Amino acid sequence: MTATTPLPPEALRYLEYVRVEKRLAARTHALYTLDLERLARMAAEANVPLLALQPAHIRRFVAQMHGAGRSSRGIALILSGWRGFFTWAGRQGLLASNPVQGVRGPKAAKPLPKALGVDDAVRLADYQARQADPWLEARDAAMVELLYGCGLRVGELVGLDCRAGPEAAHQGRGWLDLQAGEVHVVGKGSKRRSLPLGTAARQALAAWLALRGPLGGPALFIGQRGTRLSAQSVWKRLRQRSGAAGLTTPVHPHMLRHSFASHLLQSSGDLRAVQELLGHAQIATTQVYTRLDFQHLAKVYDQAHPRARKKSGG
Repeated sequence: MTATTPLPPEALRYLEYVRVEKRLAARTHALYTLDLERLARMAAEANVPLLALQPAHIRRFVAQMHGAGRSSRGIALILSGWRGFFTWAGRQGLLASNPVQGVRGPKAAKPLPKALGVDDAVRLADYQARQADPWLEARDAAMVELLYGCGLRVGELVGLDCRAGPEAAHQGRGWLDLQAGEVHVVGKGSKRRSLPLGTAARQALAAWLALRGPLGGPALFIGQRGTRLSAQSVWKRLRQRSGAAGLTTPVHPHMLRHSFASHLLQSSGDLRAVQELLGHAQIATTQVYTRLDFQHLAKVYDQAHPRARKKSGG
């Protein structure tokens, strides 16, 4: 809407109401004004008085904003402002129903999960802390190998026992079978799955078990007081370890799960196998990693392919 186009009187009354009665901050009041100016312009373009707008008009306006590139969050905020105006107008007896009520903006695209690059993931897995407590170092290294090498959720990690037993089965916990080179976990919905252990994971777990000691009962990963390690403690230790290893991004457990899936898919291209290893009930959940894989391929193309590089000069 241009600066010379006046707002309808009812919109000006509403803006004065929210300024005086609701005591909106100047910045918020300015945003409300911009939103109503946008609404008035769109109504004028549709040749419909502001208070005669119907839900179909609002949906069309949403589609126009979305098509113009406005974000889902931005549209949702605009709709909220419009909804407030029509709610006030209804209380003033200016209209029978709120045309924005029930109209929703487009769904926001789910952000891609954050994954480490292969070099950073390997750097973290290979990191060895200097002058560290050997007990803590062995435990943390084993945790990293399971999170990145097997794609475990942090809840699955801390729920592992050292070996199979009736207590683990009864309480829905997983267990380690180092001799067979497998880890058995209980995922979402109490679904069990078995995962192979790579050589690095087996070596790290063997080193940890050699130092772990008799404390902690059946729990595989324990704190220094002998109690089962909490998910919060794993988050904290991993964040510290990634910083000490020189990674610029603080790493959390699920980032290593995402890295496991993304790197495996890049190497194998086997979406079904990745689905099974992650324990996803639906293939659609796993397909997000094809987007990560495409980003990786696109980056490689941009950097390496002679037809992708821009020519300098005229």
